[in-house]
Amino acid sequence: MGSIVKFTKMHGAGNDYIYVDTSRYAILKPAELARQWSDRHKGIGSDGLVLIGQSPVPEADFSMRIFNADGSEARMCGNASRCIGKYVYEKGLTANASVRLLTQSGIKVLKLNVGKKGSVESVTVDMQEPCMADRYQLATADGSMREGSLTVWGQELRGTFVSMGNPHFVIFTDDAEAVDVARMGCALETHPMFPERCNIEFASLLGKDHIRTRVWERGSGITMACGTGACATAVAATLTGRSGRKSTVVMDGGSLEVEWSEADNHVYMTGPAEFVYEGEIEVE
Repeated sequence: MGSIVKFTKMHGAGNDYIYVDTSRYAILKPAELARQWSDRHKGIGSDGLVLIGQSPVPEADFSMRIFNADGSEARMCGNASRCIGKYVYEKGLTANASVRLLTQSGIKVLKLNVGKKGSVESVTVDMQEPCMADRYQLATADGSMREGSLTVWGQELRGTFVSMGNPHFVIFTDDAEAVDVARMGCALETHPMFPERCNIEFASLLGKDHIRTRVWERGSGITMACGTGACATAVAATLTGRSGRKSTVVMDGGSLEVEWSEADNHVYMTGPAEFVYEGEIEVE
């Protein structure tokens, strides 16, 4: 007989995770549990496992650790961040409409847009500055973002590499709907150019500052949405002259609003967060 852990299923634009409050339950093998619980046939079913904890540093209010469906640990997730904002506010863990969240890629500030009935209707996340980590081979000598070409399945693909605390390669195409995301995304994620694997976005323009994006997430595969992916797409579109500083990014699970501010060079992402259901599961 194992111990019982209560969990909450949430999603942001269809990007669904299992959330556990680690101040109540000790999760000793998160990578293993993420693989088991994320299985959509034999487990709870999700894109991964998110652990919510108290922050070990005074500069933040809460902490987040996120494990993908394959058990690998992610550095950042925009959709999960928004869901945590809704979780801690509506469950009475904070009364503040501004939450500082410690992630593996730094502290992110969440602005909760609270409605008249006290529910969090949407969350704006300060994703901070887009950057390029110089350990990735697509980086230029000064570590800036740049375009590059990769060849998979005999096809040359040109894209823009953007880091939003995690790596993204954004490929613009005439029709994102026509892309075989499973085949191309899987090959690109593990391309030798990306020593730590990479998130892949396939994007096309729907209109002025309106972008359709489909996502292959590192460690999870095809997902309904990706917050950092939406931000990376918006930044890449601005860098390549395809859109302005504000854009709507349409993903399979819904739309996210992204602004790359000229004032502070930060990227701000706004979108929904929803509870799906509560449950409990036995842990051996």
